[in-house]
Amino acid sequence: MNRILFLSLWIALTGSSFLYAQRNMEWLDRGLIALPKAPGSVFLSWRLLGTDPAAVSFNLYRTTAGGNAEKINKEPISGPTNFVDEGADVTKELTYSVRPVLNNKELETEGSFTLPAGYDKNYLSVPLKTPEGYSPNDCSAADLDGDGSYELVVHMIGRGVDNAFSGNSSDAVFQAYKLDGTMLWEINLGRNIRDGAHYTPFIVYDLDGDGKAEMVCKTADGTRDGLGNILGDPNADWREKGGKSVPTNDRTGSSRDAEGRMVAATDGRIMSGPEYLTVFEGTTGKALSTVNYVPALGDISSWGDAYANRSERYLACVAYLDGKLPSVVMCRGYYGRTALAAWDFRKGKLSLRWLFDTQGKDALKTYEGQGNHNLTVADVDEDGKDEIIYGSMVVDHQGQGLFSTGFRHGDALHVGDLDPSRPGLEVFGVHEIEDTFDGPGAAVYNARSGEVYWKGVFGKDTGRGVAEDVNPDNFGSEMWFSGSGGLLNMKGEVVGNTPPSTNFLIWWNGELNRQLLNGNRISSYKGEEIFTATGSQANNGSKSNPALSADLLGDWREELVLRSQDNKELRIYSTTIPTQHRMYTLMHDPQYRLSIAWQNAGYNQPPHLGFWLGAGTEKAPRPNIKLKKAER
Repeated sequence: MNRILFLSLWIALTGSSFLYAQRNMEWLDRGLIALPKAPGSVFLSWRLLGTDPAAVSFNLYRTTAGGNAEKINKEPISGPTNFVDEGADVTKELTYSVRPVLNNKELETEGSFTLPAGYDKNYLSVPLKTPEGYSPNDCSAADLDGDGSYELVVHMIGRGVDNAFSGNSSDAVFQAYKLDGTMLWEINLGRNIRDGAHYTPFIVYDLDGDGKAEMVCKTADGTRDGLGNILGDPNADWREKGGKSVPTNDRTGSSRDAEGRMVAATDGRIMSGPEYLTVFEGTTGKALSTVNYVPALGDISSWGDAYANRSERYLACVAYLDGKLPSVVMCRGYYGRTALAAWDFRKGKLSLRWLFDTQGKDALKTYEGQGNHNLTVADVDEDGKDEIIYGSMVVDHQGQGLFSTGFRHGDALHVGDLDPSRPGLEVFGVHEIEDTFDGPGAAVYNARSGEVYWKGVFGKDTGRGVAEDVNPDNFGSEMWFSGSGGLLNMKGEVVGNTPPSTNFLIWWNGELNRQLLNGNRISSYKGEEIFTATGSQANNGSKSNPALSADLLGDWREELVLRSQDNKELRIYSTTIPTQHRMYTLMHDPQYRLSIAWQNAGYNQPPHLGFWLGAGTEKAPRPNIKLKKAER
């Protein structure tokens, strides 16, 4: 057979993505979880892995304190990976375990979970050592020690300060915890890193492919690592002092001087001094590699103002730029000058892969001012390597601008196979209407080519928007946003009433369409209450973000992580609603997994998959990944 003809046939039969190298991703255990469902019953849920054979099934065992292990299912479970144990004596301590079955042979135990005697909570508690005057905020999840189970890294915040305003912030503090509350380390970024929603994105991911995750973030003089070591000059204080003000055209956070000119105060801002990027060890918090931050602040005015507002807008993400191992991408600026720096962490050292910087480049002028308060990562051209969707523009895996729509800055961004009737991925975003721009307040475009499929609400500053399949009666995703006038399909046609919230999303109730998450409440798109996390609260004021939403445990549904009202614990809520759908963990979908890594950056956004999952989905595509188990 002609080689080209054979290759074309092979692609058609197997899917083009398998022409490319497999991505190294984290090895996970079964993530077994057990929660009381009703008097005398316990709901069990566990992971199906993206690399599992299709024929794998499972046996479940229950061990009562002081007793022997008892199998609780009659036949191996070959369907959805959840089960209700109706014969549980919840007044006693119960330990559950799960064992895969393949070719009629039961394999070794791959995960266990102990339910304390009399446990009656609908969540897992992670006790915290919250510093005085602080509260837990954004979290990220990764396997820090290589045991196949997730740990949480928590950003503890005291007094945060928005970039537009002057004043000193509290030190940014990060703590790492195992899910039983064991604290692994604490990192303090010190007084020379301002703390706030736009300053301190942090990435937690296995960057070098050794099976254990690291944390990476911007650092400065006085940063203290998890072992107590200080970076740079411990006595340096680069915060502006003296009550100075500089002229500005930015109305936000500004005042007027005696002559009526708009000015902005500089007290508390960081406008000079060295800037670093540091990788910290996941198990200890030890600083492993520190380099100068790229790009450096340099001439503040090159970023669009004179008081370190636009220059201090940071985002961060992870992307598989070579298709095999991840790189971390640190981003600076999005209102004007825009810079993305891709770094590799290999053999204990950081090295710069590429820098995309619009400064002084006429060919990149159309990429200035196109960034959002958030970003996402996806393989938009299906070549096995990732692109960075940076609001209204896309940067490809080689660090070159792929295209810019020119729709400029916005606050919300959603990327996925939103319209399954079209090939590839789509981008939905909302946009602010600036003084020099009178474009669409919301738009949908092709993630690969930039072709605009729909745009609307011209001249309206649209602050919030969401896109996902929430209405099972409509095929494909729906979108809604401030002033949408209803629930719209991806063509912009009204297919229902406007949902009651325009915030987060979650797979919770067992169906393939997604539910709404707003604060501590989960509901249907019609507003029907499904679950309320009583005694817990969300973060970031009116944005009502969870500390984290991700598929951390159990089957493919997502967990909801919130802080308790007294800030003394994190609560991990997991659904106890059975599902009829068998699917591998969402964390083995590459795009979804990378979404969890960037979820804390800027204005938090819900994660999305790299394939269509909604009402009518028959089967999820098998991910082209290989799992790296750490040497222990």
